[in-house]
Amino acid sequence: MNLKETIKNMRATCNNYVDPNLFAFIIGDDCHMGTNNILEIEGYGINNDDSYEERLMKIHENEHIFLPAGMMTFMPIINECDIFCENDYNLKLTQEEFDEYADEEEKLFGILVKKDSNEFIIGQTDVCNCSIDASFKKIEKDDSEFFKKIEEIISKKII
Repeated sequence: MNLKETIKNMRATCNNYVDPNLFAFIIGDDCHMGTNNILEIEGYGINNDDSYEERLMKIHENEHIFLPAGMMTFMPIINECDIFCENDYNLKLTQEEFDEYADEEEKLFGILVKKDSNEFIIGQTDVCNCSIDASFKKIEKDDSEFFKKIEEIISKKII
């Protein structure tokens, strides 16, 4: 994975579900979310004239980062998951899939890129990092249509 190009690719299509300047989140070793205000972070060797991608690359040397690929909302009455990204999807889920993945709140889905590496984990975060318990949660890989669709969307974004 070319992380810098992946960041550019994902940011280019995110404005329908997240502000491109509040795109990536820092994720702590305990999986709790840190800031997503990358343009205001100081330190990490960041210079004032660094682009968003350059800043995020410097931060990534010391921090895990979460790159969202879209947002998902579960509809309990019809066992459906609405997935919002550059192409929106409505997935009818089996009862088992719904029981496994459904969440009462909207979630961002994407990849957690481990610090100073190209290794990533598919997962989800809270839409906003303002709550004290906002965190990243891995989505366990399985053969469900839900996971296959999430994986397909993410694979198109990674360069």
